[in-house]
Amino acid sequence: MGKLAFVFSGQGDQHPGMGKKLVKEYPAAAQVFSLCDRLRPGTAAQCFGGTEEELRETKNTQPCLFAFELAAARVLLDRGARPEALAGFSLGEVAAAAVAGLFDDETGFRLVCKRGQLMQREAEKEDTAMMAVVRLPAEEVEALCAGFPEVYPVNFNCPGQVTVSGLAQRMPAFSEAVKEAGGRTIPLKVKGAFHSPFMAEAAKEFAGELAGVTFQEPRVTLYSDLTAEPYAGDPAKLLSEQISGPVRWEKLVRGMIAAGVDTFVEIGPGSTLTNMIRKIDKGVKAQTYTDYLSEVCSC
Repeated sequence: MGKLAFVFSGQGDQHPGMGKKLVKEYPAAAQVFSLCDRLRPGTAAQCFGGTEEELRETKNTQPCLFAFELAAARVLLDRGARPEALAGFSLGEVAAAAVAGLFDDETGFRLVCKRGQLMQREAEKEDTAMMAVVRLPAEEVEALCAGFPEVYPVNFNCPGQVTVSGLAQRMPAFSEAVKEAGGRTIPLKVKGAFHSPFMAEAAKEFAGELAGVTFQEPRVTLYSDLTAEPYAGDPAKLLSEQISGPVRWEKLVRGMIAAGVDTFVEIGPGSTLTNMIRKIDKGVKAQTYTDYLSEVCSC
């Protein structure tokens, strides 16, 4: 029998109302939001009733998504789900680390609040953007980026999809080059050039924040976006350098499959990772947490 993995989504799928139903129906979710509200008053209100624009602000997006994802994971665990591997896309890695027991929930939430603040601060220094490039192989996207100063390939998502970060003023010309090469670009709902050199200072300061954390051995195999492999070595290095380094998601997922994972459950408010995993390997099962909750957990 294959293994179950929880994968936690990153920025982009956030939306007003996320978590509201969970809190009404499941005490485990209410406990998580209560903790987050104690540490950052107004988190639940932002998740349940914040505007689209408010939730797009990185300083808000990251704590709100963390709260929602941790709540959803705690509900599934409370209902008997037992994942044997965990991973998260960008900020989702912090939620995955908390569920793995690398640090407790309170520490994870404090860290993600600081992470969001640092990344927003750096994003506000330059007019930058992110976009997904589809219908082109990763190697071709990398070659195109090399021709545009301050445009970087940053998230290697799945076959035929790579996310780039860069200066906003470079993006129209870059998009035209992608079109000429037979590809297409899709702007992302984020404000900043994440996972690129534009985030170097945020990564450095986050490393200082992590220096004060006492890490525990993960209770479940936890994968790193930076290496696409299970955690090994210094967790602070993996979590901080991830901010300015690429997310190697396709390689990570393939590694999980090679290790025996055949069922992936996306913990998040959308289906972005589910769709990516289905493109990486059609032979595995990938589904959202809501589908998994209704199918498997006898709720």
